Amino acid sequence: MDNATTQRRKGADMAHHSQRTQRNARAIGEAGFDALICGTPSNVLLLSAGYWPIVGTSLAVANSEGKVALVVPEDESELARKTGAAEVFPYKPASLDQLQTVTDAIVPPLTEAASTIGVSGGRIGCDLSDANQPASYISMHLFGSGLAEVINRALPGSNAEDAKRLLSKLRSICTSQEVDRVRQACKVAQGAFEAARRALRPGEFEIAVASLASLPLYQNAHARDQQHLAIMSGPRGASAYGAYAISSDRVMQAGELVMVHCNSNIAGYWTDITRTFCLGKPTDQQKRMYDAISAAREAALQAIRPGVRAADVDKAARQILSDRGFGDQFKHATGHGVGYAAIDHNAQPRLHPKSPDLLEVGMVFNVEPAIYIENAQGMRHCDMVVVTDLGAEVLTPFLSDPQTLILV
Repeated sequence: MDNATTQRRKGADMAHHSQRTQRNARAIGEAGFDALICGTPSNVLLLSAGYWPIVGTSLAVANSEGKVALVVPEDESELARKTGAAEVFPYKPASLDQLQTVTDAIVPPLTEAASTIGVSGGRIGCDLSDANQPASYISMHLFGSGLAEVINRALPGSNAEDAKRLLSKLRSICTSQEVDRVRQACKVAQGAFEAARRALRPGEFEIAVASLASLPLYQNAHARDQQHLAIMSGPRGASAYGAYAISSDRVMQAGELVMVHCNSNIAGYWTDITRTFCLGKPTDQQKRMYDAISAAREAALQAIRPGVRAADVDKAARQILSDRGFGDQFKHATGHGVGYAAIDHNAQPRLHPKSPDLLEVGMVFNVEPAIYIENAQGMRHCDMVVVTDLGAEVLTPFLSDPQTLILV
């Protein structure tokens, strides 16, 4: 990388840090908090504007003046300092001198970190309640409700309050740099879908093709980024509306629909993408499914613009599928926030029939019209989009024409 490119990248990173930290600071002040102290990795990423913790034993402190401090385990300190947007206070979560918990070890450095940026107590917002958290490592520590004890010990007399609504709103609107990270993650996923398209054929095991298709995810991503790809064929696709997606040892058959689902990630910013292939010439019913989902997708995309009710986007897609005779087979909401989340149906904006959310510029989410025919077959087309002044920008334009999904 030449010096000019390096300088441009540094300039873009600093602009992002400023935009994100100022946005956070304004929200903290408007909510009446003296500071936010967060421990879940996605919220630490949010407050620090770039540091995504690995093992979950880090805390971020941010105040209404835009100052940020990070308390991190020593072996993550270099990673934390790369963000350049916060003061870093390393500590040892464990020691041979004594048996101690993370809760015990983190109190003194948290007191120091908070004091350094002018936080000594008062009304402290934090992430105490339940949360859907993308995996940042094989095993993660989550403070949960125990964070209140840490804060009370580190800042005696303070009042720790759950700030779930505020944090959810902050995560729902991405900066231009965050959108770029999601766009990069979508590009990584594109390679996986193209690899799957080349490898899918009758007689192959789902898990074997999933392994081949996953290779581009790791060849093009950062070293520590977690990725997920699953393949569900035939009747297994009919249950793909469930809580999780995994590949199996099932052998795919000619004429079946094969759903390929991917959650790629760049530096803590996630995607949620699905394409459904047909192994051979589609039947009349499969053609009707492709046509209905394509039309529902287009209706949803056309409905997206700033100020629109998220429920109306869901309605636009759902109405098409109902008109085509598949209303009862569309068993979930049309979409939900992604970016800071991987698979979190409660992440704003919620494209749900009962959603109160309004779309705003910078919101990143998926649009996933689907048809699930019990014990037979399933089809879903899931795109990543961002709301712009002009409407929806599709971040996953690849393999959008149903003809590109038919493998003959």
